[in-house]
Amino acid sequence: MTEEMYSVEQVAELLGLHVRTVRGYIRAGRLKAVRIGKQYRIARADLDELTGRPRPAPARPTAAAPVEVSSIVQVDGVDRAAADRLGTLVLAGTGTGGDGAQPLRVQTVHDEERNRMKIVILGGAAATADLLRLVEAVVEGDNGLLAGEAGDA
Repeated sequence: MTEEMYSVEQVAELLGLHVRTVRGYIRAGRLKAVRIGKQYRIARADLDELTGRPRPAPARPTAAAPVEVSSIVQVDGVDRAAADRLGTLVLAGTGTGGDGAQPLRVQTVHDEERNRMKIVILGGAAATADLLRLVEAVVEGDNGLLAGEAGDA
């Protein structure tokens, strides 16, 4: 790795200072420099330290960042018993398959006054999609959780 190096003259020009001032900073220890023969060389990091500029973060190897999905599913027409069954099924579905490095987080809420249930899902895209398909199959299927109750209402 090659670090950018400046001469005293270049630093003076960059900072708008006199060459003697830059040499004075070096002698006083305010500016770190390396002496090569009769000349000083100043590293970019040392110049940034003097000027108070933040050092750039070291380059990291770029790895694919994990994708996280957040979903809120609202199911209307659900009484307390059906909400409990659906909540148990959804929570059981979070433990099957999926990515162990990015587990699903699920929370269920039932509003008795409105007969409404909300399911909040946070996690990886593929695991969330699998869980959403499970919820859809259970809620909207012919023999789904709400199929018998829809006729009762």
